[in-house]
Amino acid sequence: DELALIQTVDFFPPIADDPYTFGQIAAVNALSDVYAMGGEPKICLNIMGVPKKMPKDVICAILKGGNDKVTEAGAIIAGGHTILDEEPKYGLSVTGFVHPDKFFKNNGAAAGDVLILTKPIGIGVLTTAAKANMLSEEVYAFAIKMMTTLNKYARDIIVKYDVHACTDVTGFGLLGHLSEMMEGSGLTAEIDGSAIEFVPEALELASMGVIAEGMYRNRSAFEHRVDASGIEEAVADLLFDPQTAGGLLFAISETDAEACLRELEPAVPAAQKIGRILPSSGEKHILIV
Repeated sequence: DELALIQTVDFFPPIADDPYTFGQIAAVNALSDVYAMGGEPKICLNIMGVPKKMPKDVICAILKGGNDKVTEAGAIIAGGHTILDEEPKYGLSVTGFVHPDKFFKNNGAAAGDVLILTKPIGIGVLTTAAKANMLSEEVYAFAIKMMTTLNKYARDIIVKYDVHACTDVTGFGLLGHLSEMMEGSGLTAEIDGSAIEFVPEALELASMGVIAEGMYRNRSAFEHRVDASGIEEAVADLLFDPQTAGGLLFAISETDAEACLRELEPAVPAAQKIGRILPSSGEKHILIV
């Protein structure tokens, strides 16, 4: 009666050249789904694809990166499974726990709620630019810091408040994940485009046409649900930009929003009030003003 289990799995090819950093990012990304449901991760299993010629020290560095983030999360790695693969891959299967009456759904938003986001947007653009050696060391280091920051610190705060719906912002981008939340809730989100914090250089790079491939897939899948006529094209591109280990996006009661924001500000990369929830406006799930 007082315990529910959350089970999730996530893994992908390297998103950073350094194997230890790759292990950290993959673990943070996999753990995030548990935090998005208001839960606490407890037990993890490694999932790994290893090319025949991959050096042992590289394998160990990836696993150590993952283990260090799992330890930071307060969980343990209890084993896992490895296969031979032409391309290296790494991630986790994660088991977490939450009270069955207190877990966050992604479809319970209410009209009048405030939308809050806990990390800046634009990581997909930065990782795309990094592949072309277009990023400064400083901005690349910032991107790595964002992708290796656990959503634990956001989750530990927002569980204290009246949160009606929550999701983490990952591959579908901000607008894709928000669209799913609004479709499930039968409501419309009004987003203040000027209130959204972007990672350094992301807007400049997007204006130059440096766009992640996943952005085009996200546009194709979700743009019919979005009225983005009031913003410039590059900003819209960033709002569809696929994120890796992105922040939590949640709908919170208006009466709790300001107190929650104040507590989040020193604890997360970018506590932002980005919009509000309105009654359904019909076909469009998201209005950007």
